[in-house]
Parts: sequence; C-alpha cells; structure tokens
Amino acid sequence: MNTADLGLPVAVPSTALFTDQYELTMLQAALRSGTADRRSVFEVFTRRLPEGRRYGVVGGTGRVLDAVENFRFDETILGFLRERGILDGPTLEWLADYRFRGDIWGYPEGEVYFPGSPVMRIEGTFAEAVVLETVILSILNHDSAVAAAASRMSVAAGDRPLMEMGARRTHELAAVAASRAAYVGGFHTTSDLAAGFRYGIPTVGTSAHAFTLLHDTERDAFTAQVDTLGSGTTLLVDTFDVTEAVRAAVEVAGPELGAVRIDSGDLLLIAHRVRQQLDELGATKTRIVVTSDLDEYAIASLAAAPVDAYGVGTQLVTGSGHPTCSMVYKLVARADSEEPGAPLRPVAKKSMGAKTSLGGRKWAARRPDADGVAEAEVIGTGPVPADLADRQLLVPLVSAGKVVAREPLDAARDRHIAARAALPLSATQLSRGEPVLPTEYV
Repeated sequence: MNTADLGLPVAVPSTALFTDQYELTMLQAALRSGTADRRSVFEVFTRRLPEGRRYGVVGGTGRVLDAVENFRFDETILGFLRERGILDGPTLEWLADYRFRGDIWGYPEGEVYFPGSPVMRIEGTFAEAVVLETVILSILNHDSAVAAAASRMSVAAGDRPLMEMGARRTHELAAVAASRAAYVGGFHTTSDLAAGFRYGIPTVGTSAHAFTLLHDTERDAFTAQVDTLGSGTTLLVDTFDVTEAVRAAVEVAGPELGAVRIDSGDLLLIAHRVRQQLDELGATKTRIVVTSDLDEYAIASLAAAPVDAYGVGTQLVTGSGHPTCSMVYKLVARADSEEPGAPLRPVAKKSMGAKTSLGGRKWAARRPDADGVAEAEVIGTGPVPADLADRQLLVPLVSAGKVVAREPLDAARDRHIAARAALPLSATQLSRGEPVLPTEYV
C-alpha cells in the first residue's frame, strides 16, 4: 500500500540525478558514435551472497518502478548539467525528452534469490537503459539487504511480532525505505511515521526514558501516559529499578496493562523475572516487549524467554552486518546495428578474477524435488525446458515504458513468506553456510 492507495498527496521529485556522472557521459559518447539506439539487454544480479547467508530477498521492486517512472530531466536539472559543463547541447536536448520506453522484467518483490539470479532485466536502447543503472542498483542493494536481515529476524522470532525502530540509526530517507523493506521481510509495524504515511505500514510508539525523567516520579510518568493513552499502553520499566517499576505500572494501569518494555540489561533473565512478577500481580495478559540493539542471533537466544514482541533498530536498517547485496548491472546482450530487427548477440566482461560474467538474455526457474521443495536455481539463455516452463521466476514489470506490476505491499510480504517456506529447511538456520540452493546454468 502507498499513499496513492490511501488517497493522500505526495510530492514526487525527479529521480534523474540519482545517478553517477559516467552514465550520462557514456550516453553522450554513444550518441556521437551512433550506437546509442542499439537494442540492449542489461541484467541485475549478484555474484555471491553475503558471507554465511543462505538466501537473498528481493526488496525495493516497487520503489524501482516509481524511480523509473519519475526519471525525468526538467529545466532545473538540465540547467545544472549545462552550467557544470557536464554534457553538450545535443545530449541535453535528447535528455529533455527522455522517457524509458523499454521493457523491464524481474523477480517479483519478496521472492528469494541466489548467486547469478537475474533479479531484474532491463531491455531497450542502450541510451535509455544505461542511464537507469545507478538508481536501480541503489534501491535494490539497500532494500534487499534490509529485507534479507528482516527475513532472518522473522525466522528467529517465530510467531512473535517484530517492530521496526531504526529511523534514528540511518539517513532519514533511507529510514523510510528500510521500514518498507522490513515489512516485506516479515516485520509487522514501524515507529517511522513517514513510512506509515507513504506505504500504509501500521505504526507504533509510546514513550522513551526522557518522558519518565521529565516527571518527579516514575509513577507520575506512568499515570500521565495511562491517562492519555489508556491502560492498554506499553510502559517502559527499566529507567531505574525494574521490579519497582513493574509494581507501579500495574498499580497505575491495573491488571489490564497492555505491555511493559525492557530496553537494557540481561533480557533473558529480566524477562523471566518480570513475567513471574506480572503474573503474581494479576496482570497475566500483560505482554513483555524487549528492545536494546537486537539482531537475529539475540532474538533467537530469547526463544525460550517469556517475550511477546521485539523492537529492532540498528541491526535491521544496516542489514545486520551486510548493508549491501553487491548487486551489479551488466550489459549481457546487444544488437550489432540500430536496425529495429537486428538480432541480439551475447556480450560479457572477460577479466581476471571473480568479476567475469555470463553473456546472453537469461531466463530463470526454480526446480523442485519430488516433494515440492526447491532444489536448484536454474538459469539459461536458450529455450526453457518443458518441465520448467511453468516455474519461471521473471515477471513483466514495465512494458513499452508503462508500469504493469504495481501491487499492494502486503502482496510482496505474503510472497516472501511463501517463497521462504518452499526452500529446504536448512535455509532458516542462522549458522553460517553456503547458499541453500545451487545455481545451475543450462
């Protein structure tokens, strides 16, 4: 869901300068050489997953569609490029009419991916496709990293809700994107109101330690919060003494107190003690929420604790140690001339080391075993085998320049849950390991 779904106005700035200068200088040189209109195919993929990860998660597809749609060079942007002397007159004139009129295919948002998976394929003239490289990579690398971290945390949390609380730990615009990606990966709510406004994600939040310290006593702070938000609110109980705070919280709110939040200390030990105390005070339905620099490993360590929900910030919005997916945007096929019917031929970088890539316009499918569990990511450039024809992963996203794959955010979230469930059970192990599926090229 986004604000368009909610009927709310949103200013949509141009994304044309979310790019590296060499995209535009390549464009200028190609216009001069007469190769700019050659039909070309670019693909986005990663050569490897972050160390120890078993699968990746496609995040940000919906934001890519917005970025492509709003990639426009208005007079202000053209003036900037002109004043800096970055481009010549003919190139600026070409950009003034720029609209992406090609096709984009990709793994749908929320789908899992593996090394070599062509998570997005951009087809059009060289000129119209090359300028999109940086903005597409910027979105997919960031959002997929957060979505993958969120997925691992979701696995660790099981049925317990997850709250995204990382806005203060990253750039203000990245925080909104991170909230969206976390929701795709399995989180339930966000503290970021901009994300709630933009994407319709449920929002949460009550008070911080500063609110308690503002008042003369902790009880006064609890009373003020309950009077304002009701007894179903969440009271923060670790500003001073947790035991005294829990007692005061129940006395102020009654046994209908919604939840208490613990933000420091030995969370496992404190959670057990607080649960026992709440039960003894008759607040048997009061939930326990824990925060405090959690990651998937800390969440997993609390599986046996009487914890009802988790709030996660820093580790989530920074990809839990892997803030990028190292995705690349490579030309894999191009025509030999500008003739509309000129055939495509594979092209690829051939260099020393690990940066060699495979040329050719690719399809991808996920082969299941006899029990319906995925056993391989199959990628090819020729005809699709008959047994994989209905298991292809790429879907049309943009057709002849028109977005054709807009969907509610919940659809991407549900898709991820289903895709993850179809992987081998070892995919959900938090221990380091190789990708859970091999990549096979045919």
